[in-house]
Amino acid sequence: QVQLVESGGGLVQPGGSLRLSCAASGSIFRINNMGWYRQAPGKERELVAVVTSGGSTNYADSVKGRFTISRVNARNTVYLQMNSLKPEDTAVYYCNADINVNRDASMNSWGKGTLVTVSS
Repeated sequence: QVQLVESGGGLVQPGGSLRLSCAASGSIFRINNMGWYRQAPGKERELVAVVTSGGSTNYADSVKGRFTISRVNARNTVYLQMNSLKPEDTAVYYCNADINVNRDASMNSWGKGTLVTVSS
């Protein structure tokens, strides 16, 4: 059993910053990719950013230059630093991880989400 728990969401004014955290726990042999997705009201869930176990990153065009994803492997934790926030960044942000529970078996896990609201 693997659990992902997000924290750090909230209300912020346009131009402000927030830092999201996501910690993985449970039967973890190895964590491969970790990422953040978001879903705005009435829209489909979309990829925001992803980081590999080696530290390579990829971002959605809409957040490049404003958001930074990072991870601390020793803590099974991934972060999303969000700067210069815009109202269109308002969404529920979900943590996602591809986790090996043993050498041969992997599973894709989701957190329950944390709400980010950008509004004046």
